[in-house]
Amino acid sequence: MNTLFISAHMDDEVLGCGGTIARHVTSGDRVFVAFMAHRIYNRTFNKKKNEIEKRHARQVQDVLGYKEAVFFDMLDERLDTCIQDMLIPLEKYIKKVKPDVVYCPFRGDNSQDHRAVFDAARIAIRPSTNRAIRKVLMYEIPSSTEQSPPLYESAFLPNYYVDITKYIDKKIKAYRCYKTEKREYPHPRSEKGLRILAQKRGIEIGLDYAEAFMIIRDKWE
Repeated sequence: MNTLFISAHMDDEVLGCGGTIARHVTSGDRVFVAFMAHRIYNRTFNKKKNEIEKRHARQVQDVLGYKEAVFFDMLDERLDTCIQDMLIPLEKYIKKVKPDVVYCPFRGDNSQDHRAVFDAARIAIRPSTNRAIRKVLMYEIPSSTEQSPPLYESAFLPNYYVDITKYIDKKIKAYRCYKTEKREYPHPRSEKGLRILAQKRGIEIGLDYAEAFMIIRDKWE
């Protein structure tokens, strides 16, 4: 099975789906991760720092063991200015990968980049042009999804859980690769914060550790 994880930034894939990626790999699935944006620091692009971030992302790939990472190098914090700029390369990549399952950021996320990536993804994977895609899920991103305002359309309401009890340590190990993005507890994007969230999601479904998702397509054949 081909599985595609679409991320706005380098680190979103681990924050939201690190355990699930590891589980797909262990199951023998071919996993692809598409990073839409480069990284900027203090509103400024620094090529040297961005290359360090890419190196961290490739280290994560090695830890999780997935097949391919692709970097589209689009404008960080400006992905919402033109959805078509993302849509064209994303559609081309989806045609190449031919995914059976797609994971994308939550539509109500507090980050404009995450919302924009969802908008591009939902167009690129629409059923009329990608009938082979069986399942589409949205994932939460700690330090962003839960920061959304208390509005109905911003509520992340999981209806699908993945048991990552066997993979929580690998998720944490992978996240350690992102040295420039790590934060100290009680920040949600800390090692302890990630472990606590995974425990919470596990408790919700009777597991030790889990990652939570919202299904927006699930096609049975």
